[in-house]
Amino acid sequence: MEHTVRKLKQQELDRLRARVLELEQELHVPPAQGYEARGWYGMYHATTGAFLGMFGAITSLLFNVVGSALIDQHPLRIIQVYLTFPLGEKALDMSGGIALVTGCCLYIATGMLLGVPMQMAIARFAPRGGLGARLAVASVVGLVIWVVNFYFLLSWIQPWLIGGNWITDPNFLPPWVAIMTHLVFAWTMALIYPLGAYRPYRLQTEQQ
Repeated sequence: MEHTVRKLKQQELDRLRARVLELEQELHVPPAQGYEARGWYGMYHATTGAFLGMFGAITSLLFNVVGSALIDQHPLRIIQVYLTFPLGEKALDMSGGIALVTGCCLYIATGMLLGVPMQMAIARFAPRGGLGARLAVASVVGLVIWVVNFYFLLSWIQPWLIGGNWITDPNFLPPWVAIMTHLVFAWTMALIYPLGAYRPYRLQTEQQ
């Protein structure tokens, strides 16, 4: 009985859809195709950038873990240096525990934050470009983020607040490591950009 009622309702719905289509054609009104943003859809790119930034941060963290293991450093050396911002020099001696786990979470959260300008830049300058174009844009943005973060912000904020300068000190974090960390993040964002590329919503309707 329930199946029969459902079937009758579906048939009625199909007839109504067909009638709406006929009326639209008679009135020369184009059928509704769904939502499509007009102009720059910044909020969408910011949201997808924050989401995809997690994967960029995870990839760059794995790059550091492998690199640190190869040169016989603590696998989470990048997190130890990262945690000197709130904890000071004592973070460099941490070997495990909840602090490093929290540092990893904060690192990924930072990747979400930096993923916003990265995704928006690729969407602005290479929205339909190939992988090469996206890599070029992402590389430039990644290097700009590195310069701004390290030499325009952290170089004076950390000494001012914590009393030390461990993040930008090459003895603790060589510049090439910081550069490659940012570039790996940027290249990952360029690679997975299509997953967050804007595609207008299209309403699928049945025509009889």
